[in-house]
Amino acid sequence: MKNRAAFQFVVMIGIVNFFADFTYEGARGIVGPFLGSLGASASTLGFVAGLGELMGYALRSVSGYFADKFHRHWVFAFVGYAVNMLAVPALALAGQWPLAASLVVAERIGRGIRRPTVDAMLSYAGKSMGAGWAFGLNEALDQTGATVGPLLMALILHLNGGFRTGFAVLLIPALLCLATLLAARLLYPRPHELEQATEHTFVSPKLTRAYCIYFAAGALLAAGFADFALIGFHFQKADAVPRDWIPLFYAVAMASGALASIPLGRLFDRFGANVSLFAFAISTAATPLIFLGTFTVALIGMISWGIGMSAQGSVFQAMLTGIIPPQKRSTAFGLFDTGFGVAWFLGSAAMGLLYDKSVMAVALFSMTLQLVAIPILFIANRQR
Repeated sequence: MKNRAAFQFVVMIGIVNFFADFTYEGARGIVGPFLGSLGASASTLGFVAGLGELMGYALRSVSGYFADKFHRHWVFAFVGYAVNMLAVPALALAGQWPLAASLVVAERIGRGIRRPTVDAMLSYAGKSMGAGWAFGLNEALDQTGATVGPLLMALILHLNGGFRTGFAVLLIPALLCLATLLAARLLYPRPHELEQATEHTFVSPKLTRAYCIYFAAGALLAAGFADFALIGFHFQKADAVPRDWIPLFYAVAMASGALASIPLGRLFDRFGANVSLFAFAISTAATPLIFLGTFTVALIGMISWGIGMSAQGSVFQAMLTGIIPPQKRSTAFGLFDTGFGVAWFLGSAAMGLLYDKSVMAVALFSMTLQLVAIPILFIANRQR
């Protein structure tokens, strides 16, 4: 009975995240050109995007800590999703770029507030049905929304609907996200009870050595993972991909992640954490294929990139679930995400500087950091 309840809870949160990604990933595909149309410069766009990601990741350690401290997981989830969702359609009303930029940053902050506590709630269900299956299923629904949203925005622009029309339309999935979250809260007010009462291997509530090693491996993977902002910039500058195809390449990557999530999760539950080595080895090939290849090769690279994104969003959480004490779940997920986000920001900045010097240097930088992370992951898996 508990396994069934856990599955139903994961599906409901997955639907919440489907509508959430539908909303903010749909906006991501058009927010850059929209800010540009309001007079923002390229340097402003880069600063706003970087600031939003950095603040969103940095807040995760704070929100995760207080969610555990006060045992108010649903409160942090509702506040985070509300800010995350409502900032997007509000862009339709922004008449000047500073206001639009503030909403872009607010959207990232909202995601940062709710992410650790949602991962913690999913981990409770994962103890009953398998952590890989729980996070894989959630990631599949999540990435499906991230595929559909940009495609809908591309259609609206193709029909000459305009940026504001696109943002306004995104109010619908935003409200559906919040409504589904409310239903999940009413049906499962105490998600921690979904965790089976098994004997934990933890005597102390302190974070383990394995967690610290995973933290280091995650930071290296994040620093070496190319952001799509740089990828899209490269596609246009190198004329490797027609401009109208760039959003479609992003959608292909998201679809690849959605399709890979469930198999990766099931393989994780059956064969163990070393499945992650295979997933991240595939991801390592993405940057050279994308930055050094032509149209077809770059498309293969985007598929590899999408699989890497999927592994980051599902396999890592499944690995961490098995080594984090239940009373520290939100705190540990938040701290991990903060380190991951800071490393991503620094790595993205480094790759941006390298790109002006040499595209080959970007590929080597990315591959090196990710390849170094793989044996560290193996060591962490041995520590489990």
